[in-house]
Amino acid sequence: MEAAAQDRLVRQYFPGVDIAVVAESNVSNEHCSALPADEFDDLRALLMAHRSEASEEMQWLACAIATACLGNNHLWQDMGLPNRDVLSQLLRRYFTTLYQKNIGNMKWKKYFYKQLCEQAEVMLCKAPSCKVCTDYAACFGPEDAAPLPAR
Repeated sequence: MEAAAQDRLVRQYFPGVDIAVVAESNVSNEHCSALPADEFDDLRALLMAHRSEASEEMQWLACAIATACLGNNHLWQDMGLPNRDVLSQLLRRYFTTLYQKNIGNMKWKKYFYKQLCEQAEVMLCKAPSCKVCTDYAACFGPEDAAPLPAR
C-alpha cells in the first residue's frame, strides 16, 4: 500500500495513532516480502473485480483480505474475526458478486483459489465435480476454531 493511502487509512480508522510512529515502524510501503507477490496480487485483483463499490476503503479491505488469505488458518481466523459467519457477512456486503457465486458455501480461501484456477484455466481438483470428490469435507466441511495443520 502506498504511504499516502496508508496515512489516510490510519487517520480515518485509527485517529488516535501517531502517523509518524506508524511510518517509522514500516520498513517498506510494499506488502510483506515474505508473501508471494503474484499470489497476493491475484487475490487482490479477484476481490477488486467483485467489489460492491468503488472507494479507497474497498482497496484497503481487498488488500487486508488478500494478505490474510496467505495465512495458515481459516480466513476468518487469519483476519481476527470471531467466526466464519462474520466473514461471510463482510464478503456479502463488500464483495457481493463473489459471495453470491459461492453457491456451495465452500470455505472462503479454497473458494478464492478455485476462482483463480478457473480464471487461469488450470484444473487442480482431483474430481470433475465437487460432489464426487474425496476431499469434499475438506472444502465444504465445518470450520471450527482449531487452527489448521501446517500446509
